Amino acid sequence: MASHPDRSDPVREGGLRLAALTALRIVTGLLFFQHGYPKLFGSLPGVAPEPPAELLSLIGLSGVLEVVGGLLIMMGLFTRPVAFLLCGEMAVAYFMSHAPRGFWPGENRGELAALYCFVFLFFASVGAGRWSLDDRLTRRRPAGQGPASG
Repeated sequence: MASHPDRSDPVREGGLRLAALTALRIVTGLLFFQHGYPKLFGSLPGVAPEPPAELLSLIGLSGVLEVVGGLLIMMGLFTRPVAFLLCGEMAVAYFMSHAPRGFWPGENRGELAALYCFVFLFFASVGAGRWSLDDRLTRRRPAGQGPASG
């Protein structure tokens, strides 16, 4: 049976959406991890060393959130609550550090904070997707496949 050229293949479209969601989640987590790493450890490996931020400071706390949160987002573990927390962190960062410098994100250099905020809001809304640890941990076993059935 030939498919109509105006109709999309739902299997292919679903697979593409799943791959795109997974790629967005992993790349976002990796970049966010790299955003926080220098705050905790001074600099990324291979870059001129700088002193790390005080752990018990606002910058130190943001470093912890970004490193741990970035790793959890990459793995797709506790994605919704972690993404919600990181969305809030980026909103606070935007309004504390960027908004006082001007109205427009392009003017106040807050594009990255605003983008991260909305990407994390997206993940808080839709979750990590099928290719994640969240999915592996919550996938239900079929009836009769539990530990008591052998």
